Amino acid sequence: MKKDLNVFVKMQEYNDILDIIALTNKKVKDARTVLEKIYDLKNQEDAELNAWKSSLDEVERKLKFIDRALIEPEY
Repeated sequence: MKKDLNVFVKMQEYNDILDIIALTNKKVKDARTVLEKIYDLKNQEDAELNAWKSSLDEVERKLKFIDRALIEPEY
């Protein structure tokens, strides 16, 4: 059988616990904000890398075209 038990704590200890919980919640919120910024930076970085890759692919495609045109000229 479950019995309801009263727990008594000093008011100062209770207030300290509330302060610690509030501080912990603030730190978690701050960590989440930092994590969101990291994700945003990563997404920007990924977009930049994709743009670079596209540019390199385009240069490579053009170089292959020029190479073929020089090696296999059409008469």
